[in-house]
Parts: sequence; structure tokens; C-alpha cells
Amino acid sequence: MMVHSRFFAVLSVIFIALFIALAIEPHNRQDWLLENLLVFVAVLILATTYRRFPFSRVSYTLIFLFLVLHEIGAHYTYAMVPYDKFFSTYFGFSVDELFGWERNNYDRVVHFIYGLFLAYPIRELYYRIADTKGFWGYFFPLELTMASSMVFELFEWAAAEIVGGDLGAAYLGTQGDIWDAHKDMALASLGAAIAMLVTLIINLRLQKNFDEEWDKSLSVKYHEPLGEDKIEEMLVEGSSSKDN
Repeated sequence: MMVHSRFFAVLSVIFIALFIALAIEPHNRQDWLLENLLVFVAVLILATTYRRFPFSRVSYTLIFLFLVLHEIGAHYTYAMVPYDKFFSTYFGFSVDELFGWERNNYDRVVHFIYGLFLAYPIRELYYRIADTKGFWGYFFPLELTMASSMVFELFEWAAAEIVGGDLGAAYLGTQGDIWDAHKDMALASLGAAIAMLVTLIINLRLQKNFDEEWDKSLSVKYHEPLGEDKIEEMLVEGSSSKDN
């Protein structure tokens, strides 16, 4: 626990320093505030729960890296992050030319990273709280990552509708692509699928009872049907308890 606490503290200090640096004179202060609304909530949750539910160092690292990439997007606004200029200046090649991109794709990359980096911490939550194992230990993290990506797109849409104007357009960052939200969700899903596939392969090689756990997760636990039969059973039980 001491090692985890120190690791969490170090990452927290580094993130706070980067956050402060990137909060200085962002390209659009109002957009910066909108981009950080969910970050403030996430950081508050992590800070208040780390003693009761400390994540693994792998999960903390993945969360940290995603948040750093997000803060860079918030500083410049996602549609204007100068990643191509950075690579051209320091590495001598254009990322846009390499991949044939005709738009600023920083937002697309971060949506992919969202799935790739956060699916594992979500799996850790499922495994340690819901005791989700076997097939479901890989499927549910993928599903929740996809669902949360959809919820975020709805949040973006609602926020853009409320604030409107140039600020709403800057926050959405669609850059004229009517399928922007769909592509973002698809990339987040792809990232999460890759993360779960890599996790599955590692566990397949290292976990001794992998086959047993997988088979057990797909076996029928309750052979009697639910639905109307179960409701009728509960009504009968409720009536009996009242009579007694």
C-alpha cells in the first residue's frame, strides 16, 4: 500500500504541475472550462477514493497519460493542437502526410486512447467490485467503455446546444464532419477492444485457471426462468409473509 500511495502522490504532483502550466493562457478559456468539467469530477473521485480503493499502478499510469493528453487538447482546443508542427520540428516528418490526414485528427487519436487506456482501469473496477470474471471480465469493460463514449458525445452535444455559437462549435470540434461523433465512438470502441484483447492474451498465457474460469463464467447459474414466473413466486411469498 505504501508503494501505491507514493506512486499515486508522484503522479498527482506531476499532473497538477502540468495542469497549471496548460491552464495558463489557453487558446479559448471558456472552451478550456468546458473541457475540464468532467476532469474536475474524475480527479475529485480519484482523490477521495484512493485510500479505500487504490487502483493498480498500471491503471493509475494509464489514467494519468490519458488526462495529460486531454489537457493538451483543452489548452489548444482539440481542433487546433499543433501536433503536426511538433513532429515536423523535432522529428523531421509530418504525421498528417504520413497517414494522409486532411484534418486535425488529435481528437480522433485521443478518443482512441480513451478506449485503449481506460478499458483496463474499468476492468479492474468490474473485477474487484462486481467479481466479474471469465468472458464477462473482458466484455463488460468493453461495453462500458463504448457506453461511456456515447454518453460523452451526448454530453458534448448538450453542452454545445446550451452555449451555442463559436464556443459550442469549438467544444464539439467536428471540423465539418457530420459523422464526427460516430467515428469518435468507433475509435474509442476499437481502442477498448485492443486493450481487452491484449489483457486476454496475457491472462491466457499466465493465468493457471483461465479455462476453468472462462467456462464457469458462461455456465448457467440459475436454471429456472425469471420474468413472470419469478414475479408470481415473489408475490406468493409476499402474501404468505403478510398472512403470518
